[in-house]
Amino acid sequence: MGKRLYVGNLSYDAFQEDLEEMFKPFGTIVDVHLVLDRNTGRSRGFGFVEMGTDDEAQKAVDGLDGKETMGRVLKVNIARPREEHGGRGGGGRDGGRDWMDNRY
Repeated sequence: MGKRLYVGNLSYDAFQEDLEEMFKPFGTIVDVHLVLDRNTGRSRGFGFVEMGTDDEAQKAVDGLDGKETMGRVLKVNIARPREEHGGRGGGGRDGGRDWMDNRY
C-alpha cells in the first residue's frame, strides 16, 4: 500500500489535473483529492495525493516540498492519519446530544 501525502499552499486556481501533473514524475499515482470550497468550487489551497509505494511517496516529498509552483511555495509531507472523532458533533439545538437522549 502506498503513502498518502498532504499538499499544502497550493494556488487557489489549481485543479486536480495540476496535482496529477506535479506528482506524475515521481511514480504511480493511486488517488488525487483537491479540497474544494463548497460555495465557489475553487481550490481551498490544499489536497492529498496517494502514491503507489512508500519509496515513490518519499521521492515526491523530496522533489516537491519547498518547490515554487503557480506562484506559491508548496508544502508536501506524509499525511497524518485522520483523527477519530467520538460520536456526533455538538452545537445543535439539543446541545450535541443524540436526539434519543431528549426523551422525557
